[in-house]
Amino acid sequence: MDFRRIASALAPWSPLVEILFNSSAGVLNDQSLYGASEIKAASYPAYKTFAAYIQDELKASQRLNLSLGLRWEVDPPPDSTNGPLPYIVVGNASVPSSLSLAPEGNSFWQTTYYNFAPRIGLAYSANNKHGSETVIRAGGGVFFDAGQQQSTQSFVNGIGNVAEALYFGASYPLTPAQVNVPSTNPLAAPYKAEGYYYPQHTQLPYTWQWNLSLEQALGAAQTFTLSYVGSNGRRLLSQQELATASAFPLGVLIQSSDTTSSYNALQLKFQRTVSRGLQLLASYNWAHSIDFGSQDVAFAQIRGNSDFDIRDNFNLAATYEAPKAKSGELIDAIVNQWSFDTRFAVRGGFPVILDGNAITLSNGQEAFQGLDLVPNTPIYLRLPGLPGGREVNPAAFSLPTGTAYGDAPRNFVRGFGMNELDLGIRRTFPLVDRLNLQFRAEVFNLLNHPNFGYIEPLYGNPRFGQATKTLNESLTNLNSLYQQGGPRSIQLSLRLEF
Repeated sequence: MDFRRIASALAPWSPLVEILFNSSAGVLNDQSLYGASEIKAASYPAYKTFAAYIQDELKASQRLNLSLGLRWEVDPPPDSTNGPLPYIVVGNASVPSSLSLAPEGNSFWQTTYYNFAPRIGLAYSANNKHGSETVIRAGGGVFFDAGQQQSTQSFVNGIGNVAEALYFGASYPLTPAQVNVPSTNPLAAPYKAEGYYYPQHTQLPYTWQWNLSLEQALGAAQTFTLSYVGSNGRRLLSQQELATASAFPLGVLIQSSDTTSSYNALQLKFQRTVSRGLQLLASYNWAHSIDFGSQDVAFAQIRGNSDFDIRDNFNLAATYEAPKAKSGELIDAIVNQWSFDTRFAVRGGFPVILDGNAITLSNGQEAFQGLDLVPNTPIYLRLPGLPGGREVNPAAFSLPTGTAYGDAPRNFVRGFGMNELDLGIRRTFPLVDRLNLQFRAEVFNLLNHPNFGYIEPLYGNPRFGQATKTLNESLTNLNSLYQQGGPRSIQLSLRLEF
């Protein structure tokens, strides 16, 4: 059995004040586009999970082993260790006028108790001859998720914990009265924060996962593995924003658990354990991931390629320990104790999310629509002088009419792939007893191959469809020096080992 309880204290910055000027004239005349203030209270969410698991290992024959298991999970909605739960919205999500604020302390949803997850695995030894062993493995099972990720937002941004105010045309700085947004208690409409709606009969999301693999030994130190991996997500959580409920001028986030996902992959792996100084691992993944919306809360019900769908991915890592020479002290001191490490990575491009007009949907939410396809027009143009020598062809698309998403399939346009070769050289200098000094030189992107990342997605922008950043500048918020896809860089280090 497994019982876990995680209690957190969330103490966000407060107040959070922002003022935006959209022109130099506005700055000179102290006329902003808007000013905003947000007051947040500390909150104390607590999450509990319980699971019981039974498993049995069976040796069906000399060649066949079976593993059978059943897991039962109970994941109640979050609680609070200090003070009541945040306010949530109740009513009929399809009828905005019926939405209202539930009493303070109302549970987010009802706990479900029928989350049973069977699992099975098998291993069959088809050939036991040393150096040419063949093993077939297969497995499958159901895996539940706690389903509590989105509920944390209620503690941080929900009604009763936060009060917000917008002041259009405000002067800088905001006055103390504008900064200290009052929060009435008991709360009264219109509410000064975003509302959160959870279906009372929310069920835990889960995935079906399965795999089949064939592992073949190629001598005593090498193996080749061919695998098929599949996964289907069910009852996945998604959010859509409702902005037409008059009591909630800042909108209501509606949680639902009715979307699905699909992932299928062919995987190849070659592995060599250390033999004659060489250790190597090479893998290739040919995959396709499909879901509804990914992170898009505006068009969460459109099925297509996942935002993170990468079709081809190859990685190779190798380490080589140079053999020790025995040619006298001077030669040995120069050529011994050297090691070489390399990594080579190649993958296809991520999908590019294309944006059309900014529109207001029927639920009041503002979003970018997609685009329509123009028939018989190439999607890409290869032009010298462009980053990567390629752009998405603007003539292949047009703006949809009305508030339709557009007939261009979701995430079918691809950005640039990535390939990078890294090399490391190590030399260990024995000093005394167990004291060693290691010198290491590492070269990242040895061939200085340009890798491009962010593609301008807004239709009508002069740079639509063109890469505007290198890959290392497009990944997260970390310093670009520490990211993949940058120009060649060299790192030298000394390490004392004892």
